[in-house]
Amino acid sequence: HVQLVESGGGSVQAGGSLRLSCAASGYTYSSYCMGWFRQTPGKVREGVAVIGGDGYTTYAESVKGRFTISQDAAKNTLYLQMNSLKPEDTAMYNCAAVAGRCDYGLSTFFRYWGQGTQVTVS
Repeated sequence: HVQLVESGGGSVQAGGSLRLSCAASGYTYSSYCMGWFRQTPGKVREGVAVIGGDGYTTYAESVKGRFTISQDAAKNTLYLQMNSLKPEDTAMYNCAAVAGRCDYGLSTFFRYWGQGTQVTVS
C-alpha cells in the first residue's frame, strides 16, 4: 500500500526559499516516477516537476531555474527545493507517484497522491 505524506510548506516572503518533503512508503523509488504538483482554488492542477528512478527530471517552464526536484532513496523521501519564490507560486503542493517510468513527463498519469502542503508567498 503506497502512502505519501508531504511536509515543509508555510508562509514566506517573495524571494525566499522553502524545501518541501514527501515521505513515502510501500514501494521502492527506483521503480517509480515521482512528481510535485500544485493547485490553487478555481484553477487546474499544474505539474511542477517530475523525477524518474533513472534520474530523469523535467520542470514546468514557470519554475525552471528556481525549483529543484530530488529524492533520497535511503530515506524514501522526495524533495522540492524552491528558491526565489514568487507570489504566483502560492498553492497547495502535492506529491504523487506511479509505478514505471515518467514516459510523458509532467503529463504522466500518477496513481498515488499525498494530502498536500500549503505554500503561501507574499
